[in-house]
Parts: sequence; C-alpha cells; structure tokens
Amino acid sequence: MRILFVTHAEKTHFFSMVPLAWALRTAGHEVRVATQPDLAEGVSEAGLTAVPLGSDHRWKQVMEANQDEEWPVRVAEAVTHSADLGHDELLRFFDETTERYFRVVNNDEFLDALVEYSRWWKPDLIVWEQFTWAGAVAAQVTGAAHARMLWGADVVTRSRHDFLARLAERPENERVDPLRDWLTEALARHGAAFDETVVNGDWTIDTNPPSHRIDNGLTVVGVRYVPYNGRAVLPEWLAAEPAKPRVAVTAGISVRSYFGFDIFGISALQAFAGLDIELIATLLPGPGESVDDAPENTTVVDFVPMHGLLPTCSAVIHIGGAGVQCTAAYYGVPQMILPGLWDTKVRGALLDQSGAGISVPAEQFTPEQVRENLVRLLEDPAFREGAAALRKDVLAAPSPNEVVPVLEDLTARHRTTG
Repeated sequence: MRILFVTHAEKTHFFSMVPLAWALRTAGHEVRVATQPDLAEGVSEAGLTAVPLGSDHRWKQVMEANQDEEWPVRVAEAVTHSADLGHDELLRFFDETTERYFRVVNNDEFLDALVEYSRWWKPDLIVWEQFTWAGAVAAQVTGAAHARMLWGADVVTRSRHDFLARLAERPENERVDPLRDWLTEALARHGAAFDETVVNGDWTIDTNPPSHRIDNGLTVVGVRYVPYNGRAVLPEWLAAEPAKPRVAVTAGISVRSYFGFDIFGISALQAFAGLDIELIATLLPGPGESVDDAPENTTVVDFVPMHGLLPTCSAVIHIGGAGVQCTAAYYGVPQMILPGLWDTKVRGALLDQSGAGISVPAEQFTPEQVRENLVRLLEDPAFREGAAALRKDVLAAPSPNEVVPVLEDLTARHRTTG
C-alpha cells in the first residue's frame, strides 16, 4: 500500500506518529510524510521520506497578535468540562479555536497542495495528526481511507459530541457549526462534500494507555506508545547509576518553541533546595533568570531525550505534555503534573486515578505544596506500584508492528479507489 502520514509543522505531534510509520515501512509499504516545510528536516531525521508542501503555518504570530490571555483558560475549560457547558460556551470554543488554531495550522496553501499531491500520488491510506484536518480533506477528495491519530486525550471529540447535542435542540436557522463550516468550505474548493467522518476519520488510532482513553463511541485502534524524541545523543553521565534519587523536571519543547523560554522557571527550582536528590532540569532561563538561580542539588541542561533520561529517574515533574507523560508511563516512573493548558487537566485527573502520580493544577501551585508532593512521590511505595501498574497497561496494548494487519484490513474496507 501507499500510506501518507500528514501533520502540520509541530515536532512533538509528529514524534508520536514515527514508530507506526516505521512499522508500516518495515512491513513493506510505501510510506511518506506530508507536512509544511518547517518540519521537513525533522521528518528526514526520523529516517522517513518528507514531502514538504505549501507554506508554513503562522500560529505563533497569530497568537502574538491576538493578545487574548484568557483564551487558553477558556479552551481548557471547554475540553475539561464540556458536559457542564451550554450551547453558547461551546459555540464560542469551536468558533475561536477553529479560527485561531485549526484553520491557521491547516492553512489554505498547505491544504490545497496536499490535495493536489494526493491526487497525483494516490495513497491508499492517509494517517493524519489529530488536528491536521487537511489530511481528512485530501482523503475525502481522493477516496483514500483515512485514520485520525491521537497524541493526547480525545477531548475535542467529546466536546464536539456535547456541542452537537446542544445544537440539535436549536431551530435549524440558528445551527452554526464553525468546524463543519470551515471543512465544508475547504472541501467545496476541491469538489467534495462534508460528512462527519471528515472530523473523526474512518477510524481513530489511539496511543494513550488503554486505561487513559476516552470512549467517544468511535472505531478505535489502540496501539502501544513507543517513545521517540527525535535525533538523540545521550550524555556520558547517563551511563552511570545516580548516587541519589534522580528527579527530572521538564516543561517539554512545544511550549518552549512558542514562548522562547520554559514556563516552569529555573527560580522555581528553589522549592527543592536541600532535598537529598539529584535534580536534572531540562529548562531554559526565563526573562531575568540564569542557571545560577538553581539550587545546589540541580543540574540545568538545555535538552536530554526523555527516553534516555527517564529510565534512570525515580520521579518526573512536568506540565502535562503528552509525550513526557506517556514516556514516563512507558518506563514506570512516578509523575507529578502541573496541568493548565489544553487537555492537561483531563490527563492529570487520569494520572491521579491510576495511582501513578499526583496532579496539581497550575493555578493551585505553591512551592511548598510541590516540594511536599515530591517527597511523597519518592517515599510512598504506592506511587511506584501505581507507576508499575500503568507501565503494564501501556505494554498490554499491541505494538505498532502488531497493528499493521489491522490497518491493512481497515484500509481495504474503507478506501474507494483502486
């Protein structure tokens, strides 16, 4: 088969797709990755064939120009508590998010170029990153089967189901659906029509631990999360056992790429001063900070691949990035999450329920509380047991290689070409 992976230029979202792309390639299929030019090098570094198309998205510039500091708060509320929200709140969420994010990262130049490339290359299957609806449009136009691939919790689908239920209660002439309207417009440019499979895919591929998946009533192919952090060179000090319990602190790289610094500041590490631990902080100094602001028990480094660092750690503290959370789950490392953005509160609550860690919402953060929680993570064996159980849950999912026959079968059933 010809298989086209599609993602907008967001490195960490692409990383979650790489192991499955490798599995399909080593099974003998032709695999290419269509993206915007900015990610082409990252794709080729993964040993995959990059197809750069259109122009880069300008999401960072749009957000800088927007200056709406409350929008991320509204987004987190909508995806966390959609069942409790009314029509107007959910309409505002989909209106703002479609205009400020979905349309921006799926810019017209990229989407149209992807459709034309797909018409030429004729993929049997298009696997698209969960917000790169350009892939769904290309599949709808060309007749390829298509699968939506998740890197995080499927909260937007849940919010959409709640929104559509509210919408159905309104008079027909008042039923405004911003996501549908945008996709209808994009499809019409290429002679195709909208249906709800464009939003959800013919099926969904979910890399979350089985116990952490949200059931939205869709066809889901679960696949084991396999850590991949891009090009990796491990420092020599990782080859030796730590003399003290090692704790990683990271804010991930997605937020850093947007802000230019880490939202968990180096000065905040003073909360852990005096603890008998080895703290490895993969942080950049924020405005007015320097590495000298870190306590004596801390080593500040720009970057260490999480799949190299976390197996040596007794705990990890992070802001809820899906890649860090899933990597910690894979290696059975107790976690403390400081969630606030997007779906992180949902995934933090799931972590609490699993017993594998502690979630402290960012707005409730105090240095004293975080220090106390870290001591609990390190000293209470229940967290190690919970993390070990979560690792078993991760490993219970089929590997990328094992789901290849499932994807082959689903593709044969859903494609309408060839």
